[in-house]
Amino acid sequence: MTMKNTSQKLLAVLALSLGLSACAPVMIGGMMGGAMVASDRRTTGIQLEDEGIEQRSATARDENFGTKEHVNFTSYNRQVLLTGEVSSDRIRQQMEQLIGRVENVRLVANELAVGPASSFGDRSNDVLLVAKVKAAMVDSEDVFANVFKVVAERGTVYLMGRVTQREATRATEVVRGVSGVKRVVKVFEYITEDELRAMHPNRTPSLESNSKPVSLAPPANSGAVVTPIK
Repeated sequence: MTMKNTSQKLLAVLALSLGLSACAPVMIGGMMGGAMVASDRRTTGIQLEDEGIEQRSATARDENFGTKEHVNFTSYNRQVLLTGEVSSDRIRQQMEQLIGRVENVRLVANELAVGPASSFGDRSNDVLLVAKVKAAMVDSEDVFANVFKVVAERGTVYLMGRVTQREATRATEVVRGVSGVKRVVKVFEYITEDELRAMHPNRTPSLESNSKPVSLAPPANSGAVVTPIK
């Protein structure tokens, strides 16, 4: 059995165990336990705060809309990604305003679609898609997979994390090549190469030679940027 097949199967099992039993967004942020904390570019305090934000957001949704709307919340460094489906554009806007008032939320990236809720089959496919995306990142060898949080909804892959422009470009290239990915939405907080080196002063230089140079000016510090699959 090849290392590629092994990583794909392991990630698929992990994704299935996390995703199929709940209505939460399908996502994998990194390895479990201490390894995840060690590789995450957020402080431990911010990681805990993000968990609290997700819980408070879910409570606010239930108290204001009940179970009528299929809305998922993913918080990374206090930026909340909204995914799922709602019944009207009015509800879509109200949900964004509601979550924007949740304690300690810094920004809201509203990717809610107006329409019927996704089916069990859609969500099962998204579970497998996240597993394939993370396996592709691991197998690429020049992408630090654990620093990316990956969320999938109906074939759209959302990428979150604190990354350099170079890392964002390379990760997007990898994800675009995964079968079943319809589009890629980048919800990154960008850091500079100097900031990255300061985070890991003892790490050997990353495989920058394997990444394409970035010729475009970096975008705003945060936000959702859509990259359609051609």
